[in-house]
Amino acid sequence: MKLSLLLFCLIVLLSIVVSLRERIRWQQMRDKNWDAIGEAKSSPLSQAIVNLVGTAGGIYLSLVLVQTFLEFDVPRYVHVGGFALEPLATISIALAIAQPFATRLWVGKRYR
Repeated sequence: MKLSLLLFCLIVLLSIVVSLRERIRWQQMRDKNWDAIGEAKSSPLSQAIVNLVGTAGGIYLSLVLVQTFLEFDVPRYVHVGGFALEPLATISIALAIAQPFATRLWVGKRYR
């Protein structure tokens, strides 16, 4: 039981790190050189974390609105490996983690 919990935590942590790395790569491709202005800039990691949390928050709000509008009966918590997780929050963070990879696939197929 403890080994599976540790493995689950490591997989979640690894997927977050890889997603943040992908977000940093996309952000650096879009950024311009603002050093000439002399303005302080946040780090690529902090920008990627803000982007991840913002994306997950937007997805969560959308899911809550859809669930309320359609009157779905969603359980309050789902227990996974000793963790009690809110289903909509879990789905939203999972989609936010997967979003940069889906974007890469979409852009890759578009330019082939």
